[in-house]
Amino acid sequence: MSIFSKGRVAAGVIAVGAVVALAGCSQADPTAPDTGNAGGGDSSQITVGSFAFPESEILGEIYAQALEAKGFDVQTKFNIGPRQQTIPALQDGSINLIPEYNGNLLAYYDTEFTQRTTEDVDAALTDAVAADDLVVYSSAEAEDKDAYVVTQAYAEANGLTSIADLAKVQPFSLGANPQFAELGYGIPGLASVYGVSNVTFVPYEDFGGPDTVRALVDNTVQVADIYTTSPALVAENLLVLEDPENLIAAQNVLPLLSASIDTPELKEALDAVSAELTTDDLIALRDRVEGSEQASASTAAADWLKEAGLV
Repeated sequence: MSIFSKGRVAAGVIAVGAVVALAGCSQADPTAPDTGNAGGGDSSQITVGSFAFPESEILGEIYAQALEAKGFDVQTKFNIGPRQQTIPALQDGSINLIPEYNGNLLAYYDTEFTQRTTEDVDAALTDAVAADDLVVYSSAEAEDKDAYVVTQAYAEANGLTSIADLAKVQPFSLGANPQFAELGYGIPGLASVYGVSNVTFVPYEDFGGPDTVRALVDNTVQVADIYTTSPALVAENLLVLEDPENLIAAQNVLPLLSASIDTPELKEALDAVSAELTTDDLIALRDRVEGSEQASASTAAADWLKEAGLV
């Protein structure tokens, strides 16, 4: 996800019909007294939240079920909304753990941040969230971020592997959400960082969704901004172009939690999840939940945890 245009997280634009949290996570009153925590030194019940889109709920289920398997007392409160709602929820105790995206989260605290790599973003994020008595744990390899995408056929015909190679195919049309025309990693960054400026911009309102994908596949546009966990990447045989200059900041999945529940046992359990979770995993999980199978987030999460050997 990009640091500013990802409306479904940064601005909460996309509110896809959410799957209700199911098995393994009780829906107890978050104001109820603590019932104990077999997994660590803090006796607080852990309430896992999520943003209001399917991928976030899947991740929330993964966290919740992984912790339950370690003996933690867990409940869920999913589909809360954008960061303007989730951060206050963490602070007031409505929730105390949520899957986050490091770049977008850092942008919430510092809109002018210049860090781009996972390591640099994570380092800056640790200090940024501490001001709100929050903690982040280790990032996963998994990322959900904007990407410059082409069809495999177009890439092979033109020798494209990275964004820099787009200089060879100018002029071309690029499809993306309207904000992409002004964002630093969008049209302006494409020119300033990669020297690619002979581009016709075609706006689509669906943030890398079906309309954008269709335009790319039928060659209405030759390049599109599609997010790196989109199931369409596999279904339509699309290629994410490499970004050697780190034009687009890291957007790794990581846990954000209230400092009050931070324990070595909790960190160990969630770091184990992050150590296994990949971008390809997120694509497959989203495909199960959002595709023809229509699996519940709970089922998809449970199956992934078993395959990863975490439960």
